[in-house]
Amino acid sequence: MPLPDSTRYRLRVFARLLAAIAGGYALTVAITWLLAVLLPQSRVDAVMTATLVSFLVYAAIILCVFGKRGHWRQAMAWLHTWAGLFVCWLLLMVFMSGTASYYRDEISLWMKPELQSAASAKAVPPAQAAASALNYLRQHAPDATRWVIELPSLRQPAVAVSWVEPKTAAKKRRARQDQLLLDPFTGMALPPPRATEGGDFLFRLHFDLHYMPIVWGRWIVGIAAMGMLVAILSGVITHRRIFRDFFTFRPRKGQRSWLDAHNAVAVLALPFHLMITYTGLVTLMFMYMPAPKQALYGSDQKTWLKEAYPQTARKVTPSGQLAPLTELPPLLAQASTRWHGAEPGRIVIDYPGDANATIAIARQAGQSFSNIEPTVLFQGATGQLLAATDYDAITPSEARRAMYGLHLGRFADPLLRVLFFLCGLAGCVMVATGAVLWGVRTRAQAMKSGRTGFGLRLVEALNLGAIGGLPIAFAAFFWANRLLPVEMAQRADSEIACFFGAWAVAALLAQVRPTRGMWRLQLWLGAGLWCGLMPLNLLTTQVALAGFDWVALVVGLLLAGAAWKLEIHPKV
Repeated sequence: MPLPDSTRYRLRVFARLLAAIAGGYALTVAITWLLAVLLPQSRVDAVMTATLVSFLVYAAIILCVFGKRGHWRQAMAWLHTWAGLFVCWLLLMVFMSGTASYYRDEISLWMKPELQSAASAKAVPPAQAAASALNYLRQHAPDATRWVIELPSLRQPAVAVSWVEPKTAAKKRRARQDQLLLDPFTGMALPPPRATEGGDFLFRLHFDLHYMPIVWGRWIVGIAAMGMLVAILSGVITHRRIFRDFFTFRPRKGQRSWLDAHNAVAVLALPFHLMITYTGLVTLMFMYMPAPKQALYGSDQKTWLKEAYPQTARKVTPSGQLAPLTELPPLLAQASTRWHGAEPGRIVIDYPGDANATIAIARQAGQSFSNIEPTVLFQGATGQLLAATDYDAITPSEARRAMYGLHLGRFADPLLRVLFFLCGLAGCVMVATGAVLWGVRTRAQAMKSGRTGFGLRLVEALNLGAIGGLPIAFAAFFWANRLLPVEMAQRADSEIACFFGAWAVAALLAQVRPTRGMWRLQLWLGAGLWCGLMPLNLLTTQVALAGFDWVALVVGLLLAGAAWKLEIHPKV
């Protein structure tokens, strides 16, 4: 008995999916394995080169599997739609939390109002801040085997110190003291701020997810990012008038308006979307594509780490002989001169007070694209230069570090960071409008046939739960920071629970009633929560308004504008 046409179509689609995803990955592994072996480069450079191109090879294979001779553009349109739809809700969360992470330090500072006074203080020279921190460590951790000093910067005004306690008979492992914040002027410990993950939670959320093993979260996000890369490339192929479409917008035209909005924001920040997706894969590329490394290094992880991540740090063995540390200011000046005037950012002292002590000084972050800052290593007792790592050579390894740093955006000055933030918001709008467009188009087709299926209702509910629910979840996270008792046990975890709890409630309501009225309710609720953050901050703290408060107000007004538009324009 012959199979129905619909069943045969689904089987063909499933076969292509299996060939593209599983077969494409296996073929990419084979190609990059062979490439790493044949490239006329050093081992580490060959691994880096082969792994960097692996994602482009994988994407090209997927495009070819779904391409049809004579109907290439139509096939790419199908691939663009479904590759984007299957990952769009997760990608929206990743884009939102990743975009917020460009202001990770500022968010953390807002969520720790107890540190606002230190933020408003005048900056001090690195040498003075280091001396204050060193005095504190000498008084409170004289027997530590390691001192770590994080010097203040424009985005982190306090000095952060931590140390490692030596092993004892009771403790078989060295214990690390949690980071403490010091006043850079006096060296005195600042009052401990309220417990919160702050911007670090949003940063980790966008690639680790939460409430699951980290490896699982990273693989899930990696699969979504690969889907995003395929969707972008297939979208570029599909739109023959891509730049002309950027200047076309027809308001209040239903499906056509959503398509115009999707095209406009996609083209507006297309280089950013490609960059942020590809470099996001590069950040964890050895986990996603381990074949080239396995081809040349096998299980020799120690040699791989030594060649791929050369550091000035070396294993230090204490001599048992006491020797005072040399003065830090000359070493800081020498390091700064080596970096053409750039200021130091981190100081690590191993075995302070021992004749074999070492002092490692790393450059302040944000001076280059690279995610690893150059480091200078000195002998602790004499100040003699032992080693230096500058990362100046143009190599595949440095290219990978630059891509990693480009994804993080720490190098960006204030104006460039604003541009990155706006491009990230454009990415959020691109993903959201693409998801809504599928629902609007499918509903129009269903209305003609007089039949709406379960899949359409599910997608519309997921759209509402993500697009309407995520702003509520983010706002709930910030409200919890101000309303939860400061001395509450497990306070940071409770803030995160408020984030996911608010999102879960919004998503559940969306599944129960994925209606236009629920869209308006969630958008108005999100608008109220975001606009309310400014008065909430004024009522619950004694600090002045910061840039975060004004951005929250703008976000709230944008949500209110969207809700109001739904009220007056039924075709939107």
